[in-house]
Formats: sequence, structure tokens, C-alpha cells
Amino acid sequence: MTKVESALQRTTDTKDLIIGNGVVSRTAEMFAKLFPQQSAIIVADKNTWEVAGKAVFASLEEAGIPQEKPFIFTDEELYAEWQHVEKLQAHLKGIEAIAIAVGSGVMNDLTKYVSFTLGRKYMCVGTAASMDGYTAYGSSITKDGNKQTFDCPAPYGFVMDPVIAAAAPKELAASGYADLIAKIPAGADWMLADVTGNEAIDKFAWDLVQDGLRESLADPAAIFAGDVAKTEALSEGLLMSGFAMQAIQSSRPASGTEHQFSHCWDMEDLCFEGKHVSHGFKVGIGTLASTASLEFLLEKDIANLDVDKCVAEWKSWEEQEAEIREVFAGKPGHLARGLKETKGKYTDKEGLRKQLEALKAAWPTLKEQIKAQIIPFEEVRNNLRLVGAPYEPEHIGVTRERFKKTFSYIPYMRSRFANIDIVYRCGYMAELTERLFGKGGIWEVK
Repeated sequence: MTKVESALQRTTDTKDLIIGNGVVSRTAEMFAKLFPQQSAIIVADKNTWEVAGKAVFASLEEAGIPQEKPFIFTDEELYAEWQHVEKLQAHLKGIEAIAIAVGSGVMNDLTKYVSFTLGRKYMCVGTAASMDGYTAYGSSITKDGNKQTFDCPAPYGFVMDPVIAAAAPKELAASGYADLIAKIPAGADWMLADVTGNEAIDKFAWDLVQDGLRESLADPAAIFAGDVAKTEALSEGLLMSGFAMQAIQSSRPASGTEHQFSHCWDMEDLCFEGKHVSHGFKVGIGTLASTASLEFLLEKDIANLDVDKCVAEWKSWEEQEAEIREVFAGKPGHLARGLKETKGKYTDKEGLRKQLEALKAAWPTLKEQIKAQIIPFEEVRNNLRLVGAPYEPEHIGVTRERFKKTFSYIPYMRSRFANIDIVYRCGYMAELTERLFGKGGIWEVK
């Protein structure tokens, strides 16, 4: 059984996947198998219609599958915003057809959510190896100024031609690579959550993401150059991450500390040079911060951690709430999120003792496992550079002062237990902040 076949046995939403050179011509074959006797409608933008939409249309036409007139977004900078949800929803609810999203993140997210609201399944033909959300549960859409994740099933079927993906604009594969390399520190975070009793590792989901991950990341320069085989490996790694999230109905296998930077900047509507910064690029900078944090932890003598001191200094929830209100003063959206998310992972002094005693006992072995898991910081940064992704915060319009401020928000941004929570619980936040942003630090703030 192949890795894809094994994954499809555990996925809750996606029931078929075809990846390979020239497979767009097989779209009709998949559609007929998944949606017999039903009509189709292609949803694309001007660019994706040209690179793949026309071929999908021809495939369906040749197979005699009835089609509605394709729905083509014409906006110059199409973004997953609520106005586009309403536009697509108004069009699709007036017809009885199964949508085939042709494109990458934005097109998939819009079609995924609208199809769900109409009580329909859908298919997707991917055109770029740009993120892991193709086969993930949920859509990331901006509504009322905030980027939110809306519950909705992943595509029922998915088609990807790496020849098309390799020819896509270079920043798309770079964004996908940055999203995929994030699974390295996210894996280390899951190890920490498992050992401290916060979230056990699901072996199937772990293997789906981590097996073959380094091979998919091994040649960033070739991906930048448009190498088809390397782009296919990148695509498969991203798709497996999505399947892992489907399998356990959680983004835990693919998301840790690094994604919390993206969540924060999403709430701040981060733009650079007049454009929204891609998810992968935000996560890539977050991956550098998370990797630096993990390397800092590896230097600490946690096997001899003074647990009594940590417990004595641990704040009550009332004190914690006051701290959060101070950190997020003047930022009501962040404050509401910080209170809710931190409450979700807060533990009392006795709970903290159990977590830290478990960490301390496991540390001699866990330290070596984490060291083997992560890619060294400088190698991560160089790989991002080689693939054409941002490797300094300034490359996405974030000053070092803003990066430092964002870092101070991260312990409160999500209830998911990650390496930043170890730093916080052990009382290391000030020391780590100085390491990263102080004199001689990686991102020295002068």
C-alpha cells in the first residue's frame, strides 16, 4: 500500500487523489467516479483558468460531463475575503452543480467554504505547491477585518500536476516550502506536548507528516529553479500534512509555535509592498523564531530544573489575566483571543508541577530526540533563502522592534501547547528575549 493509499484510508473528507505529470486530463475520470450523473462548474481566476482551467474544461467536455459556464474571478489581487464568499455563494446557490476549484490557496478556501454552506462536496485541481491547506479541514477567510478559520470539509477529490505547479510564480512554491519546513519545529513541539501530558502523539498522523519530510525539503534551490520532480516531492509533503490534519481533525501534526506568529500577523492584516503577506512567508519567519527557541531550550540544564522555584513563581489565573490585559493593552482583538486561548491551556500550581516533573524526568532522552528532529537555525535560514522565501522579518515588512513585540504575544496566542509554553513555564522568557533581540542577538534591536 502506498503512502497516499494509506492516508486515504484514514481521511475523513478526501476520497481520491491523483498527482503526476499530465494528470489534469484525468479530472473528468475522477469527477465521474466521485459524482456520477452530476454536472460540474469550474471556479477559477484569470490566471488559473489559463494554466489549468481550460484543460479541466476540455477533459469534462470530452467525457460528456455536463458543465455550467465557468465562474472566473477577475479581481487583480484576489484574496480570501468575505465579499468573495458572498459573490461565489450567490452564483452557485442558483445552480445545481459540483464545483471544481482550479487554483491554489485562495481559490480552494473560497470554494471549500461556499460548497459547505450549500451542502455540497467539491473537487480541487491544484496549480501550485503553495501551502498544506489543500487537503486540510477548514478554510482561512478574512471576515470583519479578521482572518478566521471556518469549519468545512476538505475536497472530496484532488488533482495536482507538478509540471503546472513547477511553472507557477516562484513565490508560490517558496511559500509552500516555508509552510512545509515549519513541520520540523512543529514536530518538536508535539514531542514536548506529549511528554508533559498535554497532547499525545498520534503515530499515524506523525508518520504521515514526518516520514519523508527531510527528503521533500532537501533541495530548495532546485524547487526555486522549477525542477518538476522536486516540486512534486514538495507537493506530496504538503498534501500529506493536510491528510494528517484530516485524520485526527486537528492541525496539531502541522502547526506549533511558528504558526502562532502567522495567527498574530493575520489579526494585524500584515501587508508588504501593497500586498498581503502569504501564510507560508509569515510561517517561515515564525519557523526561524521557533527553531531559535528550541535551540535555546537544548542549551538549558532542564534535567536539573528547579521545579519548586518555577511553581512558586507561577501566577494564579487572576494574576495571569492581569498580565494578559497589560500585554495587549490597546489591542482588543488580541486581548479577547489571548484571554480565551491562554485560559484553555492554563494549569494551577499542582498541574504545573506535574508537567515540569515529567519534562525533567524525560529530558535526557527527549533532548537528544529534539536535537535529531530539528534542522539547525542557520540551515533553515539558508534553505529559505535558496528557495526564494523571506529569511529576515524585514522581508515581510516586520521591523525588528515589531518582531520583538510579536514575540512577547506568542505565549498567549493559542491554547495549543508548544515550545514557547516550556520557555514560559520554566521562567526563561526574559532570557530568551534577550538572546534573540538583545545586544549581539539574532535580531538585535538597537
